Amino acid sequence: MVMHDHIVRSFTEELEALTAAVSRMGGLAEEAVANALATISRRDTALAQQVIERDALLDEAQREIERKITRILALRQPMARDLRQTIAALKLAADIERIGDLAKNIAKRSLNMDAVLPASVVRGIERMGKLAVAQLKQVLDAFGTGAPGGAVSVWLQDEELDEHYNSLFRELLTYMMEDPRKIGPTTHLLFIAKNLERIGDHCTNMAEVVHYMETGEEIAGVRPKADSLGQPAPASDSDGDI
Repeated sequence: MVMHDHIVRSFTEELEALTAAVSRMGGLAEEAVANALATISRRDTALAQQVIERDALLDEAQREIERKITRILALRQPMARDLRQTIAALKLAADIERIGDLAKNIAKRSLNMDAVLPASVVRGIERMGKLAVAQLKQVLDAFGTGAPGGAVSVWLQDEELDEHYNSLFRELLTYMMEDPRKIGPTTHLLFIAKNLERIGDHCTNMAEVVHYMETGEEIAGVRPKADSLGQPAPASDSDGDI
């Protein structure tokens, strides 16, 4: 009985360490998105470069999480909720890594915006960014505390972020039509807005994973999605990001 209790306690500690590792990785991504957004309003090239360079930390965090998961699956053979938690960590790490890539891409594009842009446009990007960061924080909290209700809340917010993107898309398009000289920097903002919309999509994916981890069931209902304006997805860059 003593040996059994030791094994159970050791396994519990491994799962807790895995959850903590995912939360730390999520914190890095949250910081990356927030800093990437700050580079736009502050024109802070040093901060942008820092975001780009620190993406390697997220990549290494994902590899470490994958190593932990491999060990748990090989040695512990988890079942039921323990298995769902282990697989959830794997899926969440993948989404968080992609969010880090999107933050890096935002920072890269901020380096190419050398024109003065309307304050309303910059504020629109900032509003989108704050909403995306809030969604990421909320879904990470739901994972850390095991709160399916928090996951559902994030899932329902996806449409709100899409509506922000659609509104900003129209405003940016109008701005480019009124002043063709600003097409270059405005296009970078359009791509940044799309990256933020995709961060929201990743948060929605994460919400579905967290909910399934806790309940063993999919979130009921059709995944909310605002009208995408019928626009095809822009071409990807070398990192697979927009």
